[in-house]
Amino acid sequence: MKILSRLSTLLLAGAMLASPALSAELRIGLADDADVLDPAQSRTFVGRIVYTAMCDKLVDVSPDLKIVPQLATEWAWSADGKELTMKLREGVKFHDETPFNAAAVVATIERNMTLPESRRKSELSSVEKIEAVGDYEVKFTLKAPDVTLLAQLSDRAGMIVSPAAAKELGANFGSKPVCAGPFKFVERVQQDRIVLEKFADYWDKDKVFIDKVTYLPIPDSTVRLANLRSGELDMIERLAATDAASVKSDAALTYADTVSIGYMAMYVNIANGPRAENPFGKDKRLRQAFSLAIDREALSQVVFEGTAMAGNQPYPPTSPWFNKEIPVPTRDVAKAKELMKAAGHETLDIELQHANSPVVTQMMQVIQSMVAEAGFNVSLKATEFATLLSEQSAGNFQLSRSDWSGRIDPDGNLHQFVTCEGGINDSKYCNAEVDKLLNEARASTDDAVRKQKYDAAAKILNDDLPIIYLGHQSWIWAIKKEVTGFVPSPDGMIRLLGVKKG
Repeated sequence: MKILSRLSTLLLAGAMLASPALSAELRIGLADDADVLDPAQSRTFVGRIVYTAMCDKLVDVSPDLKIVPQLATEWAWSADGKELTMKLREGVKFHDETPFNAAAVVATIERNMTLPESRRKSELSSVEKIEAVGDYEVKFTLKAPDVTLLAQLSDRAGMIVSPAAAKELGANFGSKPVCAGPFKFVERVQQDRIVLEKFADYWDKDKVFIDKVTYLPIPDSTVRLANLRSGELDMIERLAATDAASVKSDAALTYADTVSIGYMAMYVNIANGPRAENPFGKDKRLRQAFSLAIDREALSQVVFEGTAMAGNQPYPPTSPWFNKEIPVPTRDVAKAKELMKAAGHETLDIELQHANSPVVTQMMQVIQSMVAEAGFNVSLKATEFATLLSEQSAGNFQLSRSDWSGRIDPDGNLHQFVTCEGGINDSKYCNAEVDKLLNEARASTDDAVRKQKYDAAAKILNDDLPIIYLGHQSWIWAIKKEVTGFVPSPDGMIRLLGVKKG
């Protein structure tokens, strides 16, 4: 019987080998869990990674940071810069099989502008109205010229959702999102997994070679890499810089990286509720002292093995938008102590909240040690990333460390964070001159004029320091060798068209 049983097993195994290949599933390890899966409401970087597979946008961004067609095939500005007309792709379906058309675009943009819970309002604040001027053509009419709108439409503000699903689910759209991307939503288990599957009717389906995508949040970078090496994962994002050399020398893995267009920073609670009522939130001299006590170059070397770039602005020193008149400051503990003394303090207690990932924790411990020499007694509060963001929004923080993944237009790295009504202005910083400069920069199509405005705003922000910038990371991925076709992009997204497994 044992011989027959073993023979049956061998025959079954042979039959399985002879059968068609099992469907290709890609398991991707994320550094955080996404927040709500509604493009109108979400704010996390990893949420954007999931959307890249699930929710097509009007336009996309190429690896060389150019705006390229996606759901819109072409577009044109009016001579006065106050009208943007877009022609739309025909033959596209949403995941609920309803048709994509101009009416759907109008419904989505209006939802982004009016839904009480929407975080896209400031991104679309220049839009007076949007209307369908044909079955597959829409026209944005602006309150004033806004050259940044196209870049906004390459991100969450331009992700078009099913009007039927949006109407049915309202603010609960994230429980069962319906978009028009290459993969459709299957299930989500908070802090565990997000599962998508190939959408058979996708408009560009010939470039989709993966049948199922599972995103797994694993905050510990060491655990993410261990899961990749054990075969539990096929790809991980934000590989720790300390593991770069190890991955490069591993014959079973592929290493990929690119410099980020985003930044690492600490947000100061200036006026967001009762917790802003403290010396650090009220006296810029203390914030200036804190910033001067940090050695940004050392952070890059110690924490990121030299893969990060020191910075003090929302764009890296390599960017044409960087204000060279405000260079990255060198550490000056003596000056920091002078500023503290002028503000009436020898020492100051600060609570600094941060995400509970090993790399961020290490970075905060290094900063904790650095600023202690100037008299700052920093207590670290580690928390899960989605919780950190909700605490920031609620004003339940004194100083909070967070990353911004970056946008191709400088406006996207700045306006919504520091303008009085900015959608992600968790500091609640408000300066009328900064608002004026950034709004004027939006209105000009002349890059030289825009640069003057951003430079002037940078001087004010560098003095007030509602945000203390630390530097700019590289995006680093590690991938199983059998996964091919992935192209790294400076926006940090994982685009799955053309990606194959096996």
